[in-house]
Amino acid sequence: MQLKLDTLQKQFAAKGLQWPAKNLYIRSFKYDSQLEVWVSNGRKEPYKLFKTYRVCALAGSLGPKRMAGDFQVPEGFYYISEFNPNSNYYLSLGINYPNVSDKILADPVRPGGDIYIHGSCVTVGCIPVTDQQIDEIYLLAAFAKNAGQDFIPVHIFPIRYSSQKSVDYLGTLTKNDPKLKEFADRLEAVYDHFEITRQLPVIMVDNQGNYQYDGLSKRLPPPPKPKFQPVQHRNRNITQVADVVFSWPKFQGGGENFLKYLDKMGQALGAKLPQGTQKANVQVEFIVDKDGVPTNFKVLQGVSEEFDDEMISVLEQMPEWEPAILDGKPVAKKIKQSFRIEK
Repeated sequence: MQLKLDTLQKQFAAKGLQWPAKNLYIRSFKYDSQLEVWVSNGRKEPYKLFKTYRVCALAGSLGPKRMAGDFQVPEGFYYISEFNPNSNYYLSLGINYPNVSDKILADPVRPGGDIYIHGSCVTVGCIPVTDQQIDEIYLLAAFAKNAGQDFIPVHIFPIRYSSQKSVDYLGTLTKNDPKLKEFADRLEAVYDHFEITRQLPVIMVDNQGNYQYDGLSKRLPPPPKPKFQPVQHRNRNITQVADVVFSWPKFQGGGENFLKYLDKMGQALGAKLPQGTQKANVQVEFIVDKDGVPTNFKVLQGVSEEFDDEMISVLEQMPEWEPAILDGKPVAKKIKQSFRIEK
């Protein structure tokens, strides 16, 4: 702890993150052999990426764990259930496999267990990293636990869905396996939700063991809403916005990727539409500043004051653009965009 504390504090400061993080979110990608640590310091504060670690060994193949001895790394939505400073693998963080879904879908007698994120870089179904890396992850989790985060979420995905190579590989595995494809699609929906909003949805499990994140909660009466208070949004003092430019701002990956981004965002925001509203056509205005940062979002055609405020918070997580160019120099340019939001 003493060896790593100063190093972690400096890394947080370099990334503009508040130390120590009160909330931690861990997600791992099996095929891509990566483990990410995200941090946040408030319930409504978007998660920010702290670091991506290399998972240094892999057992089994893609697909969920379904029985003891199958050497599979689980896939699904878990949380840290154990801190073990005296692990046979240096340090380890246990996850709550089998969870509710696994207890329905896995072998009822021998579902397996003892799944950890640990050091020593060896595995028979866990998520191994190096000793230097587990030092950092273990310490971050301990600080979050001490700050009151009783359930530190750990999401394990078969692939990183933004990698075309990984998507193609998963496609070959699920081509003749509709159950595995449906399972992977449900995981992808939660991945997309986080990618767009940088917030975690409430994930539930139905009677068949399937993950749901916006279904069962609709059957419950909504709790009384507190008085709405707008969030302080990111706005810059931009004095000059170009009317005519040589080249327009470009979204990462081009216009087609921007349309895909808007489509996924519309799906992620659909669950937040007011009761009785199934879909909405909205229009927003924003400025892509000369450094490529999208800012000064304004809703021209919206749904409600509270929903529009939430929508701006989500839009502010938009990745940077290539700025507009005029006379060989980057300039600020205003953009208007319409898109659909649908449950």
